[in-house]
Amino acid sequence: MKTTIPRSHPRYQSLVTRELLVEGMQKGLVHETGLIAHGRGEAFDYLLGEVTIPSALLSEKVAAAALLLAKNPVVSINGNVAALSVKECISLASEVPAALEVNLFHRSSERMKRITDFLHQHGATHVLGGKGDAIIPGLDHNRALCDKKGIYDADVVLVPLEDGDRCQALRKMGKTVIAIDLNPLSRTAKYASIAIVDNVIRAIPSIEQFIRELKTSERTTLQMLVTSFDNQQNLKEVLAFLSKRLNSLS
Repeated sequence: MKTTIPRSHPRYQSLVTRELLVEGMQKGLVHETGLIAHGRGEAFDYLLGEVTIPSALLSEKVAAAALLLAKNPVVSINGNVAALSVKECISLASEVPAALEVNLFHRSSERMKRITDFLHQHGATHVLGGKGDAIIPGLDHNRALCDKKGIYDADVVLVPLEDGDRCQALRKMGKTVIAIDLNPLSRTAKYASIAIVDNVIRAIPSIEQFIRELKTSERTTLQMLVTSFDNQQNLKEVLAFLSKRLNSLS
């Protein structure tokens, strides 16, 4: 039964997000382990203060520039992302424009179809992932399966809520990987080209807003944004923010 959450509740947004994941699991979009992954991320969001911090805002701007520079950009969708940000991801992909591709660790033909249908129901016109006619080298699980004309041939991949080993494998293929991960210590954050330490429900709309702002920029301006970005330094700034915030709360 769906719980009615009053807007006056101090944990309103967090509770709404949890309800969306539960609904997503009931619809067959979210795998049970996705609830565990969300809880881990939510803990880090508490530490951030549940806001988009300056270092995340910078990485979101750089991500927008990278997507605009891309020849074949792809937004990778898993169950949690579909449940939490389906409309936002479709809108972002349309704005770039970029392809949408369903890619799952716990993959089954039934779950792939449910997520693909869910994307179509919310306005997506073309969703990749069902073919699985290519394999990402170096991976021994189902996330290795992808579409040749999608993630496999992509030059820039936006991967919200990513697996660290796939992030590494995509980087080894020479791709620019934009990862959204609330854990600044994860392998995903460390190995991504551009790690965004932010909640996906805030990050996706923020990237789209920057895309709108940067669309009229010169290509050289976009290239400067991307080439001047230092992912490791940005992560250090996230950790410095967390340290300072925790000290202020102690």
